[in-house]
Amino acid sequence: MKTNPKLITCIVQRGQADVVVEAAMAAGAQGATISYGRGTGVREKLGLRGLFIKPEKEIIYIVTKQDESEAVMRAVVESANLKEKGQGFAFLHELDQAIGFVND
Repeated sequence: MKTNPKLITCIVQRGQADVVVEAAMAAGAQGATISYGRGTGVREKLGLRGLFIKPEKEIIYIVTKQDESEAVMRAVVESANLKEKGQGFAFLHELDQAIGFVND
């Protein structure tokens, strides 16, 4: 049976990933991977407000089942305050295949 897995990628301010992962798991995600990066560009576009945005970022990868992806994405957006400018962003990918992905 094809599960049509999805990948949610979320980039947030350093120190925020644990809150986002907890919310995602409460919404049905089975787990997440966190890595670290450095952002550039957005600070300059936000002018003085950009001074408060640190360039260090946390990148969260969450593979979900198709029927769970909407709820998990909503939890990610809310927990990371992504509707507020400068807090980060998230995007959803459709995956052709996920090997090792846990299915019920």
